[in-house]
Amino acid sequence: MRDHAVRLDRLLETHPDVVHVQGATEALIKRDELLVLGAHADAVHESARQWVDSREDFAELGVARLRLRAGLRVDPASLVHELRGGAGAHRRMSVTPNHVLRGAPEVTGGPFGPPAPVAQLAAPVLGPATGRRAVVGILDTGIDPHPWFTGAPWYEGCTSDEYEVLDNAADWELDSETGHGTFVAGVVLQQAPNAYLRVERVLGTDGIADELELLRGLARLQARAAAGADGLDVVNLSLGCFTFDDRPSPVLSKAVAHLARHSVVVAAAGNDACDRPYWPAALKDVVAVAALAADDGDGPERASFSNYGWWVDAAAPGEKVASCFLTHGRENGEDFHGYATWSGTSFAAPYVAGRIAAMMADKELTAHDAVRALLDPTGTHIPDLGVVVSATAR
Repeated sequence: MRDHAVRLDRLLETHPDVVHVQGATEALIKRDELLVLGAHADAVHESARQWVDSREDFAELGVARLRLRAGLRVDPASLVHELRGGAGAHRRMSVTPNHVLRGAPEVTGGPFGPPAPVAQLAAPVLGPATGRRAVVGILDTGIDPHPWFTGAPWYEGCTSDEYEVLDNAADWELDSETGHGTFVAGVVLQQAPNAYLRVERVLGTDGIADELELLRGLARLQARAAAGADGLDVVNLSLGCFTFDDRPSPVLSKAVAHLARHSVVVAAAGNDACDRPYWPAALKDVVAVAALAADDGDGPERASFSNYGWWVDAAAPGEKVASCFLTHGRENGEDFHGYATWSGTSFAAPYVAGRIAAMMADKELTAHDAVRALLDPTGTHIPDLGVVVSATAR
């Protein structure tokens, strides 16, 4: 079993540049870093000049990063609060701490825990190459070779930049989220075997990234899509974070809003069993997906670990999900031969993304029309979980 506090301690130990903001609205942020929308960068830089050590402008992202002077021990969250105008004020400046995001499988203990090996699963069956081909972007830990992917045009186009980096510690133990992206890709393909995937690696194998890394990944993904003929229909984000004030990050909000003009963005609702807004899932431009418990015949219910709330749009299978995985051995004798079961909102989100892609192909719909049809309010609805999306939902 993996206790939340133990995992947090390990994260802080292995990432000394990460700070745990404690309190009622706890969050993880990068030490001594602020992100600012480009339009406000000069004003914020001037206002915070006495605390700023350096500035980097990322014109292609429309964002600047301010590094604070380490010796001054400035609290980025408090500084951001002041720069925005204080309590109750409308944000004068679009500035935020650089929040740390994590993949969203359930790894913190309880009856679910880390992935478990299973016997070989039947590969998704390709349908006839008719209708519209849906393109699904997956920003995650990357992809690992697997028989389900062999020969697929999208996989043949993957490069080393999209492959997972396995076993960084060279100890034959899997990092906590090794195989996460491969598993997520398999969930999408089970629902939409003909989907064309575009994989972008933004998470490490311990499931860690920050806002700036995610923004860069989104930009790379959109650039690759723009160079292709099919664009980008659906984007799956099985990752997220809480923010220090439970308000959305302005830099992430703008990037997602831009992406959502032409693509449907689907994101995991998180696994903290609470109703705090989890970002980017809680953004209004995103389909937030909670996890359903394994079907026991009594009707759909929330998985005990899943987040919930007014901001959740849909709920899909997320407990003991089976998908493709790595082939890898572990010192404790647990050997994986390409398949596993895993639990988390991480795997409920790609179920919904895959269903959207399948509806696009089957019914010749745009991605936005497909999501409207899938989340039909006349369907099965659970308060604080949204519309039920599953094989048995009506």
